[in-house]
Order: sequence, then structure tokens, then C-alpha cells
Amino acid sequence: METPLAEKIKSLIVANGPISISDFFALCLADPQHGYYKTRHPFGRAGDFVTAPEISQLFGEMLGVFMIDTWQRHGEPRDVRLVEIGPGRGTMMADMLRVIARAAPGLYETANVHLVETSGLLKLTQRESLASHGDKITWHDSFDEVPEGFTLLAANELFDAIPIRQFVKTPAGFVERMVGLGQAGELSFTLGTAILDASMLPEGISPPADGAIFEVAPARQSVMLTICERLRACHGTALIIDYGHMVTNYGDTLQAVRAHQFDPPLAHPGLADLTSHVDFENLARTAVAAGIHLNGCMHQGDFLVGLGIEERASALGRGKDEATQQGIIDAVTRLAAAGTGNMGELFKVMAVSSPALQLAPFRVRH
Repeated sequence: METPLAEKIKSLIVANGPISISDFFALCLADPQHGYYKTRHPFGRAGDFVTAPEISQLFGEMLGVFMIDTWQRHGEPRDVRLVEIGPGRGTMMADMLRVIARAAPGLYETANVHLVETSGLLKLTQRESLASHGDKITWHDSFDEVPEGFTLLAANELFDAIPIRQFVKTPAGFVERMVGLGQAGELSFTLGTAILDASMLPEGISPPADGAIFEVAPARQSVMLTICERLRACHGTALIIDYGHMVTNYGDTLQAVRAHQFDPPLAHPGLADLTSHVDFENLARTAVAAGIHLNGCMHQGDFLVGLGIEERASALGRGKDEATQQGIIDAVTRLAAAGTGNMGELFKVMAVSSPALQLAPFRVRH
């Protein structure tokens, strides 16, 4: 099945030649007419994937606990900007605010919530999810629009949706991987002319065989740098949660998901969610180079357990029927355990702060 976006991309390639993976990625997600995030509701069981906040309220509640503890360690400043970039359906922020309002009224009463969202469809859903918080919520199309001031920021599954470039090992070095047209006129991978600067390759790893892929993400570094510059200027903490790896390495992580199943990345442009794994070592290097304190990076499971998800789950299930209790146990397993189908190890959590602070649960591990 030829999607409308596939036809558009083919026309671009016929007119101008092959396009980069980065451009293909950006068109698939953000094309004004046919882009995945511009035209559909991707989240939930009726969508193409389920994010952690949709699995259980416990996820957002634990992030609320983290934000309260972080705010206290920053000295309980007033007039906080509580920011979420890419807030999905607003579920995570609603769960965070419920905990904050109950456990830290001083933070809730003086904080203003800023949601950075480009999708008009998702903004409507977020308004419904957060209706009880009234004019405390403000929407922005970009992070630059968020007013300056002390910032507590959360980004869950943001960086995986920011485009990457890919380079393929050849006898002549690492050459950029592109999207062109195959013999039958279908979208297919090909090689371009750009060659990767060898200084960008990971150190201490033996060179891979020809055909190996190395991914770079200058756009992700740029977003990370923008966040760090805000923290350095205004103080605060950013919490980044995504799936990926803690150590820079070789490998092709470009993937598409459609109706909860993996889909070939070139098969259904505009109808499938396109992502790739996040290189947390690279984000950490970017933050440190920007003069921001790296609190640490850990598995999502260790992060949630360290914040008390098991104790909160027990309290939530107390007095409930057996089926409800089992549902809570299953949700904690999905969020915090290792193994196939669970998020506990695949997803990583990183926090950065300015000024330097020891934050839970990262400080417990030092």
C-alpha cells in the first residue's frame, strides 16, 4: 500500500536525488499534511504504542515524588516553571500534579505548568486531561517560548522521536546512509557522498566490519544544549526518560511501530511511528560540556524502585479485589522489571541540574 507521504517523498527524490535518514525521519513524523504526529492519535491501545504513563498512574506519581524532592533540594524556590516537552495525552502531568498538590502544596500553589506541544490534536486531549488545573497550564509550540525562571523539566520519550543521521562503514570510511529509489521505484536505502569525521566514532572499540552502521544525532544534542543553557541561566533540573543505551556504540536502531507491531522503517511513511534508540552517553557528554551537573543515568526500573513504586503499589492495592491487585502488580512489572516486553532495563533515566545537587534516587547509588 502506497501512502500519500510515500508518494510525496518519491517525488522529492526524483526531483532532487536521495534524501538523508534525518530528512526522511522528519518528514515521516512532522510533514504538515501527512506527518505521523500531525494527523493521528498515536498513544494508547487504539493507537500504535503505549507509553509508560498510560500503563499506570504509578509512573507519573513517581515522577511527582521526584519533582517534590528535587524542588526541596533546590531550596523550595517560588514561581517554578514545571515543564514537560512532548506531553502525550497529558496523563503523566495530571498524575504528577495530583501528587504535588497533595504532598507539596507550596510547590503546587506557586508553580506554573508549561507544556511544549506541536500537535493540535494532542493539545485538545491534554486540555481535557488537565482541565481541573485551570489557568495554571500554558501551551507552547517550542521550548524557547517558555518564560525564563527556575525550571523543573520532564521529557518522557522525547529524544527518540528527534531525527538521526546514519553512516555505513565502507572501505572508504563511514558514508552517509540515504533513502533513494530501488529498481522497481520503491523506497530503499542507498549511500550518499557525505563521510563521517572519524573523531566522532566511539573510542576504545575495535573498528566494525563493512556494512556496520553508526548513528549520530546533532538535532538531539541541540535540544539537550538548549535545555542545559536554560538550567544554567535560571537554575533547575531536567529529567530525561527514553529507551536507548548508556554507552555509545555501533548499530542500526531505526525502527517503525504500527498498531503495536514493528514495521519496516520504509514501508508506511506517515502511518507508522518512527524512532531510534537514544545515546545517553552522548547526551551526558553534551550536558557536562555545557557546564551542567550530571546527577546520573540509571535503568528506569532502578529509578522507580528507588523512588518507592513498590510501596506505593501496595498502598494503591490495599483493600481492593484480587483482579485489581493483580493489575497493579502487572503494571509495576511492565514499568520496572527487566526482560522482554518490560521497560525496566530498556528505558534509561538521566537527570541534570544547575547548581550541582545530589538527587534521589541517583545519590543513593554513589
